[in-house]
Amino acid sequence: MKVAIGCDHAGYPLKVAVEDKLLKEGYEIIDLGTDSTEPVDYPGYGKAVGEAVARGLAERGIVICGSGIGISIAANKVKGVRCALCTSVEMAEMSRRHNDANVLAMGARMIEQGLAFKIVDRWFETGFEGGKHLRRINMLDD
Repeated sequence: MKVAIGCDHAGYPLKVAVEDKLLKEGYEIIDLGTDSTEPVDYPGYGKAVGEAVARGLAERGIVICGSGIGISIAANKVKGVRCALCTSVEMAEMSRRHNDANVLAMGARMIEQGLAFKIVDRWFETGFEGGKHLRRINMLDD
């Protein structure tokens, strides 16, 4: 599976850790930056990941900034993106099960690496339930 990943400077260390984890597990990574802890603006990175997913260049995306809030807003500006900011394993599961989230957002200053890995694992292993949730997803996409 191809995964687009992007972050700002605050999210860079967690992005590197998540990227390494996913590569070891056989995922193909499209790294859309940033590439250091030098200050940058998060909107461009959220948009870049969102566009990669919306255009079909990646099946899923992950965005990371300090809180996860700003970069998730940026990703959600792209039509066809359903970016979910998750701070728990349960949120990650529900974002996939009920919302068919195609981009995961996390806050590097809000959660520690071990929890981030658990969130990522659950997010990738959980499928979409469909049914009544599909109707609601279609409403979001309209």
